[in-house]
Amino acid sequence: MKLLRHGPRGAERPGLLADDGTIRDLTGLVPDIGGAVLSDAGLAMLRGIDTAALPVVDPATRLGACVAGTGKFICIGLNYADHAAESGMQVPPEPVVFMKATSAICGPNDPIIIPRGSEKTDWEVELAVIIGKAAKYVTEADALSHVAGYAVTNDVSERAFQTERAGQWTKGKSCDNFGQIGPWLVTRDEVADPQDLKMWLKVDGQTMQDGSSRTMVYGVAFLVSYLSQFMTLHPGDVISTGTPPGVGLGMKPPRYLRAGEVVELGIEGLGSQRQDVIAD
Repeated sequence: MKLLRHGPRGAERPGLLADDGTIRDLTGLVPDIGGAVLSDAGLAMLRGIDTAALPVVDPATRLGACVAGTGKFICIGLNYADHAAESGMQVPPEPVVFMKATSAICGPNDPIIIPRGSEKTDWEVELAVIIGKAAKYVTEADALSHVAGYAVTNDVSERAFQTERAGQWTKGKSCDNFGQIGPWLVTRDEVADPQDLKMWLKVDGQTMQDGSSRTMVYGVAFLVSYLSQFMTLHPGDVISTGTPPGVGLGMKPPRYLRAGEVVELGIEGLGSQRQDVIAD
């Protein structure tokens, strides 16, 4: 299934993408795409619904982030060896973990907002893992059973805020609209291997990133297990698993986003996003 949320920001309704390509409304059947709806039982209930009987949503309707009620937006840094190299950093002996504020979360086609004072706003196409069942001290072998599904995310980053000012990476990762998620949550049964997905990103039509989740240093199952040793992962939590090479920071000279540009990105089988770049 491909689950989504549609409507104005702050008033999104649950929905799904039907096999005929239409968006169907789930209002009244589930409260939202989050919480218990993401459990195996909740997803099984949705699979039993006759989608042809659901109301059709206007295709021009805005899409929101495909998951609601996210308590933790956890990011993994330097998780592709070639991206670490272009960043001038070593592959870490354990995953680099940092948080992105949940207030950064927005819809897949909502604009990238360059924050005030920014000169180094950058792009990062990433595979997002969405938790469906609470995970605490889980094994790597059992980890994927705690995953509801996967989505595209753009881990937008302000590099000067992130690395050139004192403190942690979080402040360079958490600006408003720095976390587009969607267009839809693709349930794990439809993703045969999360470690074999093509990933791409373009700026004004020019390909910047052209990679694959195959080159992750730490795979999805490992990351879910690893993180669950330090914190309980709850339904709706999002893990952004790192980006392949091709970010602006790694170019010579570096190349960063400017107002008026358009960013497009996607992951094989998970859909695509399109974002106008605007200034705050």
